[in-house]
Amino acid sequence: MKITPAQPADAAAIATIWHRGWHQAHAAIVPDALTALRSPEEFATRTDAHLEKTHVAWIDGQIAGFFMLDRDELYQFYISAAFQGSGSASKLMHGAEAALGEGLKWLACTVGNDRAARFYEKSGWVRAGVIPYEVETAQGPLVVKVWRYERQVVLT
Repeated sequence: MKITPAQPADAAAIATIWHRGWHQAHAAIVPDALTALRSPEEFATRTDAHLEKTHVAWIDGQIAGFFMLDRDELYQFYISAAFQGSGSASKLMHGAEAALGEGLKWLACTVGNDRAARFYEKSGWVRAGVIPYEVETAQGPLVVKVWRYERQVVLT
């Protein structure tokens, strides 16, 4: 796996992975109003808005996943369905933690996203509580409940 800063040419692949991954993980556990807003076009717009804070994981010449950072937050983290269960997500998480740098870092995991929660806990992140979290949409922010995960990142 090679992790590189995202380029404009990567945006379509990132948006596709994000759209598919979001629906796989969230569609059944968030309000229907939010799911209805999560169109491919919305993910394309959001990808473009966050591209300069995005890194992509390359495996065999294709984008296998990505992460987005927002200061001390691991804002988004997705691995393509084709690479789930291969160990690629763990490698991508190591890359995300290195990009975050040392110190207390955090991420939001939608309450009920048990698969992601297990992965984060296996990766050393600790559930710190439930918080309201404002998610961006094309029609303005919506608030959902998330598990806040934290990790004291120490780079060696």
